[in-house]
Amino acid sequence: MRTDTLFRALADPTRLRIMRLLGSMELAVGEVAQVLGQSQPRVSRHIGILCDAGLAERRREGSWVFLRACANASEAPPLCAAVADLLVEAEATDAPFAEQCEQDRRKLAAIRQHRESEAQVYFSDHAHDWDELRRLHSSDEAVEAALGKALGTRSLGRLLDIGTGTGRMAELFAERAERIVALDKSLAMLRVARAKLQHLPTERVELVQGDFASLSFAAESFDTVLFHQVLHFAQNPGAALAEAARVTRPEGRIAIVDFAAHQREELRDRHAHARLGFEDGQMASLLDEAGFEPAAPMALEDGELVVKIWIAQRRAANRKAAS
Repeated sequence: MRTDTLFRALADPTRLRIMRLLGSMELAVGEVAQVLGQSQPRVSRHIGILCDAGLAERRREGSWVFLRACANASEAPPLCAAVADLLVEAEATDAPFAEQCEQDRRKLAAIRQHRESEAQVYFSDHAHDWDELRRLHSSDEAVEAALGKALGTRSLGRLLDIGTGTGRMAELFAERAERIVALDKSLAMLRVARAKLQHLPTERVELVQGDFASLSFAAESFDTVLFHQVLHFAQNPGAALAEAARVTRPEGRIAIVDFAAHQREELRDRHAHARLGFEDGQMASLLDEAGFEPAAPMALEDGELVVKIWIAQRRAANRKAAS
């Protein structure tokens, strides 16, 4: 990061406002333009300058581009963190700047409300399908309590929530994790999750569009990887688990919540399930091949579909233990 480029980027009041907005939450380019009351091309130029200076970063989700302050990254460069602190101090001592930032935050609150309204519409449109499936297995509360128990009391460290869906698991374990990356392939679900998780600090949670078959993370990036009612969508569960093992640190853990093997063939068509649950032996073999040491599974049997929780620990090397 060049210091002269950084200071040139900060030499504009609009870009200072953008930095304060991004300090609150991740935002789409169009949302920033809406708050600022400026055209999207003009705002995009400002954003390009901030990104070139290393103060912000862009991430595409379909046709949308989301922005994040680099100061909110898990390993923020010192200068980025210093700039963020300086802008906080500037707002505390510069009354006109503070008033402008407060106006921006009021507009931002309206955007948050719009997100929540869109999420509610999505829930309403899909409520029947979800309710139909929920009636077949243990309550969400029972499953969540069992998962919490299975994970024990130790910190989850850096948590990757694969197939985050509504963001419920990320929300549930936010206090137990140092940082959460919530990943989903569906843009619609990411919008729902973003509305649910927007109350969490931006430096603690990140939403990413991606596929569990090809994770865009470096090897050994996470302490805990979670698949909550996701693996039955995988055409090749072994490949998905191998990819999860790649990004899990040695002695890190994987937690899988899914159905025991069943014969509800209609779930393939009605809910796009590629797999009709998993047998314990099958899951143990999949985990072993991926490089995990599985523990004894936990079963919730108070429904037509039995929910299983499998916990496993990553071996020191991603290979089968020597016999």
